[in-house]
Amino acid sequence: MPEYPLSEKSPELLRTPSGKRFDEITLDAVMAGTVGMEDLRVTAEALELQAQVAEEANRPQLAENLRRAAELVGVPEDTILEIYRALRPGRADKQALHALADRLVTSYGAHRCAALVREAAG
Repeated sequence: MPEYPLSEKSPELLRTPSGKRFDEITLDAVMAGTVGMEDLRVTAEALELQAQVAEEANRPQLAENLRRAAELVGVPEDTILEIYRALRPGRADKQALHALADRLVTSYGAHRCAALVREAAG
């Protein structure tokens, strides 16, 4: 079971989206151009490890939030903003929210996030 903080206690489990090991992310690597912005993004795998830590600490709501975040790693920012706007009160009707939830599932496999949008739709 991974321990918190992952970067100190389980760094061997962490990888960047491009596959670099956590210990390869250094200021020297950034200055040399071998580490870029893509390498600084969180991965779904790291969020799942954090969710496991949260579950072990008896924090199921945090674990679920981290798992939803993991689903969103592969969702484009414009889609996330579209969903955010639609979830604001009075911005989208039930049909539109259900359509967004369907798209989360079919395009991104984001079942947990889709369930949350469907719940908001009522």
